[in-house]
Amino acid sequence: MFDILTYGFIQRAFLTGVIIGVACSMLGLFLVLRRYSLLGDALAHTALTGIAMGIFLNLYPLLTALVTSTLASLGIAKLRSSIKIQGDVLIAILLIAGVASAIVLLSISKSMNVSILSYLFGSILLISNEDILVVLIAGLVVIASIIVYRDKLLHITIDEDQARISGINVGMMNYFFMVLASIIIIIAIRLVGILLVSSLIVLPNIAAMMLGAGFKRTLLVSPCIAVASVIMGILISYNLDIAVSGMIVMMNLIIITSIVMYTKVRSKGKSKGNYNGMIVKQV
Repeated sequence: MFDILTYGFIQRAFLTGVIIGVACSMLGLFLVLRRYSLLGDALAHTALTGIAMGIFLNLYPLLTALVTSTLASLGIAKLRSSIKIQGDVLIAILLIAGVASAIVLLSISKSMNVSILSYLFGSILLISNEDILVVLIAGLVVIASIIVYRDKLLHITIDEDQARISGINVGMMNYFFMVLASIIIIIAIRLVGILLVSSLIVLPNIAAMMLGAGFKRTLLVSPCIAVASVIMGILISYNLDIAVSGMIVMMNLIIITSIVMYTKVRSKGKSKGNYNGMIVKQV
């Protein structure tokens, strides 16, 4: 089984998968706490518009995808602060608009082909050396930014008004956070595809939260869960010759199911645990 580690494409898949998994899970914690769990889906579908635009204009699709998703995320931040529309409403509008725009562009360019399917479902086993460089740079930038601005991001997530009183530039931090979200969505598309991209953002954090850890421990545990699901997903999918992206998501779901069973056994005979506030209790 471990003979496959000698293959270059498997090594590239593991390297990029680990970086993407760590970055997605760390940033995803703040998205989950902000109740922006579906933002990943919305930005991914907006990225599909950018990919279609890149194909239509004969440009590098992931570059145009990054531009469109970044503009969309900044638009969400602006509208949320200026006209006070609820975040979930904006995300729903963005998701619908992204899908509709992509369909129109693809129908015009007649490009509903295999390349589009690779973006929809992911193609990490086909990742090139150039893709690795992009993923490494973007992933490390996101991880480093979260580590440096962790406290400010958490403060804004918990209470924006109190964060302003504390001297934090909430507007700029929100814009910065949205740009980070756009970057991580684009690189995650290479791993699990547009249709499953939110799974790496949401599922590892749900699993970590169910363990009852505080914020700091969750920020450490969720990347470990993400990395474990990526590694197991790649290994199993290669040996069984099935889709990598789907197996990675299935591994996340199996981990969550295992944690549910563990917590039930642990709490048997005891009073039901209260997880309210479990994330912020150890800040």
